[in-house]
This record gives sequence, C-alpha cells and structure tokens, in this order.
Amino acid sequence: MMTKINTSAYVPTELTIENTGDNKLKISAYPFEAGFGITLAHPLRRLLYASTVGFAPTSVKIDGVAHEFDSIRGMFEDVANFIINLKAIRFKIKNDSPKAIVNYSFKGQKEIKGADLINDEVDIVTPDIHLAAINEDAEINFEVVIERGIGYVPSEIIREHTSEGFIALDAFFTPVKKAMYDIENILIEDNPDYEKVVFTIETDGQISPIDAFKHSLKAMYEQMSVFNNILDSNNISIQDADAGKFAILLQNINDLNLSARSFNSLDKAQIKYVAEIALLSDNELKGLKNLGKKSFDEIKAVMKEIGFPVGSLSSEDAEILRKKVSELKVK
Repeated sequence: MMTKINTSAYVPTELTIENTGDNKLKISAYPFEAGFGITLAHPLRRLLYASTVGFAPTSVKIDGVAHEFDSIRGMFEDVANFIINLKAIRFKIKNDSPKAIVNYSFKGQKEIKGADLINDEVDIVTPDIHLAAINEDAEINFEVVIERGIGYVPSEIIREHTSEGFIALDAFFTPVKKAMYDIENILIEDNPDYEKVVFTIETDGQISPIDAFKHSLKAMYEQMSVFNNILDSNNISIQDADAGKFAILLQNINDLNLSARSFNSLDKAQIKYVAEIALLSDNELKGLKNLGKKSFDEIKAVMKEIGFPVGSLSSEDAEILRKKVSELKVK
C-alpha cells in the first residue's frame, strides 16, 4: 500500500469541554498531526499561569505594628504568620477596579476567616481560610491594598511603590491553581500517530477555568499578531542586520534631547544624524565652531549613554555608517 503524501497539516475538528468539579475543567481537542499537540499545548499551559489576570493583597498596614516580625497583643498569631495567612486568602475586587484599599477592624474574642473580609468593595473566594484568632481583650485594625495583576511579583518590587507604614507582600496574582495537559494517540484513517490534547484546568474561583483558557488563547494570538504583516502583505520591508544594529545612530539629532546650545552647534555644522557625531573623533567634535566645553562634555556623555562613545567606531562600522548616512541625505 502506497503511503499517502500530505501537502498540508491536518486541521483538528473535534473539541469537547467537560466540567469535572468546582472550578475544574477538562478540554479535549483532536486530531493533531504527530508532534503538533505539544507544540500548541506547552505554550498555552505557560500562558494559563503567566497571563491570567487575578487579584492579590500587595501590602498591609496594621495599627501598632512597625514590621513583619512584630507581634500584636491578644492575637494568637505573630505578624509573620498573619501575613502568610493573608496571602492565602483570595480576594476579588467587585467593581473590576485595578486597585482597592480596604479597612478592617475586629475586637473581642473571634476567629477571623476569609468570609469576615467580605465588604462592599471586595469579595472573597476562599471564605473558610483562617486569618487570625484574637482573645476577648484584643483589638486589631488593619488596612489591605488589593491589586489586579498577572503572574508573581516579589515584595522587593512592590516595596518600591508602597506607602509609608505599609508592609509589602509577595503577590501571587495568578488564579490558576493547576494547568496540565496530556497527549494521547488517536487513530485516524488507519493512522495511529495522530494526537489528542487533553487539558486539565483548575482555578481558585476568581475566574472560571473556561475564561482562564480564553484569556490564554487571546494572549497567544496577541503575541503572534506581530507577524500578521507577513500574512497580509507581499511587499514587506526587510531590514538588514546593520540597520538594526545602528538604528539609534540613524535617528535625527533631535532624538538625543540635547540642550539648545549643543543642538544649535551641531545644526550649524550641518550635522543632522546621530551617526555623524559617532563618526567624529574627539578632536573633530571639539573643533566644531561655537561648541563650548559644556556642550562638548554633554554630547560625549549622551553618546556614551546610547552605547556609541565618540571615536569608538571600528573602521568597518564607520564605513557602513558613512554609506547609510549618505543614503539618508539623498532621500
């Protein structure tokens, strides 16, 4: 029997979606050509974790507490454990705002749980999680900042934007608890090498598993959209490697944001492109008419900052740039 020679990849046609529990979903798609299943499944799994939007507490301010290693009179947990428990509680801002600042106050004997943090601004999707236990003489007042985001952001970064008196928290934004896939072989037209991709997705309730999957698909399409012009046009401008390497040098000197004095000196010398500065030696730059020491120092500093110090070009790069500048001036 002669082996069939394909001229295009098989396009999957079958899709099944099955709810398997609270915030749990199984999605199956098939048939894929051999090797195509994992090619699509692996990036989608990564995007489920990395691109799905969720909410997390990013900082907390507790009355009478100076730092996370402090303690609160009448509370069983120390502040460090209180923070660990707070990070485990999954918030959801009700009005879809990117940020909420919520105040809480508790007094007297009580076990504080996630459900006790629900108010007009935020909902809690993990109501049974324990936060703290306080006795009859205790009073605790605290303020929590909840923000919307993706992925994981460490407290070191959040601390840069945290208000005085607040303790920055590691923020685990992703609402996806589990994202797994299996690749199964499936028989199509006597060929057992086709593949079936089975996703298993579980979220914490901030978002449904199907919406999380939709977001990951959307993120994949958006990331790939940079290549749309290749599909849409047969007349694409293809830049050579040198153009990319010297892109900043082929810009107008306006883009350097120089002082008026420095710009005017270059302009009077009929220097229009940044490359023309890079092609000068120190002495040639210093010798420009009406260029004072301050302007000389400023231009040198700016050129160093963009990675092309004055007089540093190799002879090969200088030759390429002279040619490109000539082409620009002809245009």
